[in-house]
Amino acid sequence: MKPNKTNIAAILAAAVAMAGPAWAEGELNIYNWGNYTSPEMIERFEAKYDIEVNLDGYDSNETMLAKVREGNTGYDIVVPSDSTVAIMIEQNLLEEVKPNEMENFKNMDPKWVDVYWDPGRNYSVPWQWGTTAFTVDTAVYSGDIHTLALMFDPPEELKGRINMLNDMPEVINAGLRYKGFDRCNSNKEELREVTELLINAKQYWRTMDYATIEKLTSGDVDLSQNWNGAAMRARAQRPTLQYAYPKEGFTGWMDNAAVLKGAPNMENAKLFMNFIMEPENAALISNFARYANGIIGSEEFMDADMISAPEIVMPADAPTPDFVRPCAQEVTDLYNRIWTKVKE
Repeated sequence: MKPNKTNIAAILAAAVAMAGPAWAEGELNIYNWGNYTSPEMIERFEAKYDIEVNLDGYDSNETMLAKVREGNTGYDIVVPSDSTVAIMIEQNLLEEVKPNEMENFKNMDPKWVDVYWDPGRNYSVPWQWGTTAFTVDTAVYSGDIHTLALMFDPPEELKGRINMLNDMPEVINAGLRYKGFDRCNSNKEELREVTELLINAKQYWRTMDYATIEKLTSGDVDLSQNWNGAAMRARAQRPTLQYAYPKEGFTGWMDNAAVLKGAPNMENAKLFMNFIMEPENAALISNFARYANGIIGSEEFMDADMISAPEIVMPADAPTPDFVRPCAQEVTDLYNRIWTKVKE
């Protein structure tokens, strides 16, 4: 229950404000990927600061970005992926809240500080990081799973049993890797080959959907393009699932909490940014979403199965994850044309 706004309370609040943001009240509106926010972490934040958190979900960076560009969303916190953070900073959509000057910034792993999307961390803090490849049921297909061929030229067992992400960059980049072509590629001939690859492979795909856990655990498909944390959550319900590390390569990414420009609850948003850099709170996010985070000391509070999970700990011979920077607009336009043809 929030304290009564009496004169005494106002005096106390003013005194606390002078000393630092130890108390707070009001609301915080978070716009995050669906099924990606730890309820326990939210409850802890609400109890500590007497702030009511409202949570809304999206299914892609593109969906979130389109809504933010429209303006007046009412949201305070968003959780864009690395390349989208870079785009949002460039387009002046994020508030420069200086997480690097917050108390808990000392807990951030140094390797995630000077990142290409937010050098020095003036706008964002880590939420979760991981990889995108695919999951396959080894009870259905017993051959070598560590190749993108299973999605683009699948064996009989998997034909018609495949789910791809409904995600333009991930699908096209997987095609580029399979063909041995560079990402953010504007070579018309190479893009023509990739377009043909994707259109031909589509006959073998049952669905294109972000609901990878549900698709796999329901038995609707036996292979799904997937994120490693979602793969781990699916395996908990279908033990024969295995996450692949394709020899042709796979995506690396980090999702980051950031504050929208002109956020209506700015101070509460800053409190939240500092809060999730506390190791125990970062661990709550990881324990729920099943990904690694960028906070030192969080491992102490993480579930034991997270520490050695094959979806988290990559094999020694796995390729280095490929963090793809934002493509030039001319390349994005070419990709949009490819995507339109694939989705026809």
